[in-house]
Amino acid sequence: MQYHLNGFTPGDPARAPEADGATDVSDAVDVLIIGCGPAGLTLATQLAAFRDITTRITERKTGPLIMGQADGLACRSLEMFAAFGFAEKVVKEAYHVNEVAFWRPGEEGEGLTRAERIQDVEDDLSEMPHVILSQARLHDFFLERMAQSPRRLVPDYAYDLCDVSYTDDPDHPITARFDTPDGPETIHARYLVGCDGARSTVRTAMGLTLQGASARQLWGVMDVLVVTDFPDIRLKCAIQSAGEGSILIIPREGGYMVRMYIELDELQGDERAADRNVTAEMLIAKAQAILAPYVLEVKEVVWCSAYEIGQRVCDRFDDASDVADPRVFIAGDACHTHSPKAGQGMNVSMADTFNLGWKLAHVLRGQAEPALLRSYSAERQAKAKELIDFDRDMARLFSAKPRDSEETAQFQRYFKKHGRYTAGVATRYDASALTGPATHQALASGQIVGMRFHSAPVIRLGDAKRVHLGHMFAADGRWRILAFGGQDDTAIDDLCTFLADDPKSPLRRFTGKGVDIDSVIDVRVVYPHSHRDKRLEALPTLLLPRKGKHGLIDYEKVFCPTTPDIYDLRGIDRKKGVLLVLRPDQFVSAVLPLSDLAGLCAIFDNVLVPKGC
Repeated sequence: MQYHLNGFTPGDPARAPEADGATDVSDAVDVLIIGCGPAGLTLATQLAAFRDITTRITERKTGPLIMGQADGLACRSLEMFAAFGFAEKVVKEAYHVNEVAFWRPGEEGEGLTRAERIQDVEDDLSEMPHVILSQARLHDFFLERMAQSPRRLVPDYAYDLCDVSYTDDPDHPITARFDTPDGPETIHARYLVGCDGARSTVRTAMGLTLQGASARQLWGVMDVLVVTDFPDIRLKCAIQSAGEGSILIIPREGGYMVRMYIELDELQGDERAADRNVTAEMLIAKAQAILAPYVLEVKEVVWCSAYEIGQRVCDRFDDASDVADPRVFIAGDACHTHSPKAGQGMNVSMADTFNLGWKLAHVLRGQAEPALLRSYSAERQAKAKELIDFDRDMARLFSAKPRDSEETAQFQRYFKKHGRYTAGVATRYDASALTGPATHQALASGQIVGMRFHSAPVIRLGDAKRVHLGHMFAADGRWRILAFGGQDDTAIDDLCTFLADDPKSPLRRFTGKGVDIDSVIDVRVVYPHSHRDKRLEALPTLLLPRKGKHGLIDYEKVFCPTTPDIYDLRGIDRKKGVLLVLRPDQFVSAVLPLSDLAGLCAIFDNVLVPKGC
C-alpha cells in the first residue's frame, strides 16, 4: 500500500483525501446505480475511487443487509477483493472450504455412507481460498471502502424506484423517479445500472425479459445452530439419500453455524414457492429425515427461506441499438438467475460489474469512446449463458435419486471436473478489441489471453519484500504493461526507452499533460535474476518514475523471482521473456514478444483516446 505521495497526512491511510464536493447531494450524476446487492456495491466501490466521477446508489430496503442470502465466495472474487484492499479481512473472518465430502445411500438403501472426501480447490489454482462469509458482512466491507474513497459514497436507502425514462438532455439523458420517505424524488444520470434483482424494475423499463424455465423443484434453505452426531458437519457436504431427497451442508463462519440447502417437493402447475408457506419446522423435519439415522437437533434457526430452481437469462444486458451506444445496463440477478447451490450467483454478479466499472470510468473520463461500453453485454452475457448451462446440469445431478454407487459417482466426477469453473478462474473472453489473438501464447503458457492474470509470489526489488504480483494491481482503472525479462536486459532497456521517449509510445499518446506518467498505463518489470544481483541504480529511469507534487520516486515497479519461481509456475520463457498487457479488470489482453512494439501500440490504439503529453 502506497500513500503520502502528495504530502504527509495522519490517520488511517485507507481513507483517501476527500474529493471536492464529495458530500454534496446532486440530482444530476454521472452514474446512477439501482440496488445495494453485491453487483451494485462492487460497481459503486469502483466508481467511488475516481475523484472526477459522480455516483449515487439507491436501495429499496430501509437499511443495510443484516443476515441471510448468499454466502459462497470463489477464489476469483477474493482476488478482486485484493484489488479493493479488503481481501485480508474476508480471509480472516470467513470459513475456509478445504475439503468436500460426498455421501450416498448405504448398503441396500439403508442410512448414509461417505463415498469420498476430496480437496475443494486444486493446488496453485489461486493464491486465494474458497471461503464462506455472510453476504451482509461482505456488504459491510464494500460500504466501508466506499465511505473511505475520495467520493465518500453512501447509499440512499428507502428509495423505491418507480420508473426509468429517456429525455432529450444531452448531458443527463436518463431520468429515474423514486418514492422516498421524504416524498417523490427524481435523479438524472448520464448512465444508469440496474442491479435491482430478479424482479428488476430497470429491466422492465428496458423492455427486456428473463428467458428460460423453472425446473419446478422446491428447495428450502436455513442457517442453524445444531447439535448432531453427523461426523462431517464442519465440512461442505453433498448428501444424496435413497428416498428422502438431497441436502447440501455449508459450514458457516464462526465455528458453529451451518447452512443447509434442503430438497423439498416438486411444484405443481402454476404453483410458486411462496404458495407453499414453508416453515422452519418443515425444513428441520425434512433435514432430519434425509440425515437419518444421524441425529440433528436444531437449537436455533437464524434465517430460513424457500425457493424454486430456475435458470433464466436476458438476451442482452444493455439498451444499445444500431445507432446508439448503451446508456442503461443491468447486472447480477437482474439479468441472470439460477440455483444457489453451486455458489456462483454472488460471484458472477460481482464479476459483471467489475467488468463494467472500469469501462464506464474510461468513457466518463474521456479515455475511451462510448462504443467501449458495448463490450460489457457482449462479454458478460456469454458468461451468463455458460453459468446457466452449468447450473442446470449441477442441479439435475444433485437432485437425482441415486439408484447405485455409479450414479452417485457421476455427480462427484462432475463436481471435480468443473472445479476451475466454481473457483471463478475459468472465465475466458473471446477475441475482440480488448482481447488480442493468442499467437504468442507459448511465451507465457500459464497466462492465457482472455483469462484473468494468474498471480505468483515475487520479491520486490526496492525493499526486498515478498509479495504477490497480482496484488500490486488495484481497482484503479489503469492498464498494466507487465514485462518479464529474458536472458539479457537489452530488450527491457529498449522497451523502457521506447515507452518513455518515442512519440508512438502509448504512455506518451494516452497520458494527459500534468499527470503522473503511470496514471493511465502502469509499467512493471520482472527480471529473471536474484534480487540481490540486480542493482536498483542501474534501472531505466521509467522504472523509477518521479510522481506527485514533490516528484517523489516510486520504488515499487520492479520485481525478481522467489521460490517458487514465477517463470516456472506460469510457463514464462526465461530465455526470450514476454510482454503482457493487462486490462484494468486484471484480464490478460495480450501476450507479446518483448520486441513487438507495434503490437503493443495496437492494443492501446484499439481502445484508448489519444491525449498527448
